[in-house]
Amino acid sequence: MAELRTEEEQVQALKQWWKENGKSLLLTVAVSLALVAGWQGWQKQRAAASEAASITYQNMMDAVAGALGPQQDQAKLATARHLAGELVSEFDGTAYSHYAGLVLARLAVEQNELDQALEQLDWVLDQNPGAPVRTQAVIGKARILSVQDQSEAAVTLLNGVENVDLFAAERHELLGDIHLKMGDKTAAKSAYEAAYAIAPDGLLEIKINDLANGDS
Repeated sequence: MAELRTEEEQVQALKQWWKENGKSLLLTVAVSLALVAGWQGWQKQRAAASEAASITYQNMMDAVAGALGPQQDQAKLATARHLAGELVSEFDGTAYSHYAGLVLARLAVEQNELDQALEQLDWVLDQNPGAPVRTQAVIGKARILSVQDQSEAAVTLLNGVENVDLFAAERHELLGDIHLKMGDKTAAKSAYEAAYAIAPDGLLEIKINDLANGDS
């Protein structure tokens, strides 16, 4: 079974999650920022600030695209971090700053700076963002806590988050992985089945079957 056995494997899985998670991040950004733009459309005094934030955000995402992966561009990494920090400090309380916080956490994970990533995710959560962003931050934090052998804290965190449809299957699967790591195969199988019921997947099926057959 594809169980995480070493810290290095877990860190690599964590990085892969952040990479794949970019798709849902962009989807959430597109929806939320569209709402922000609509709300700000009639507020002329904020139009300039909104446009500036949008440009900064796009430049940040362009830099992020070149800052990740096996052949990292350190200049783009520095640019991405700078622009994300600018969004956090200059547009505090906006959707832009929340997403920038997630990006900073993602970049920290890519650099194996897990404690720094946790700080960024805690900052995002402290901002009381919308449910999709909050759930994404919680899932990211739980993954890091699991890698750092704080599985019980990770489970508690996941059980307390809103079950946003966009991330429901992912949340259940992560709970399954953590329960399996803790040695609770019954809870792991239940969580995997909940994830499979939402989003059937070949890997989930393998995990469920392996547990049903008594494999670890």
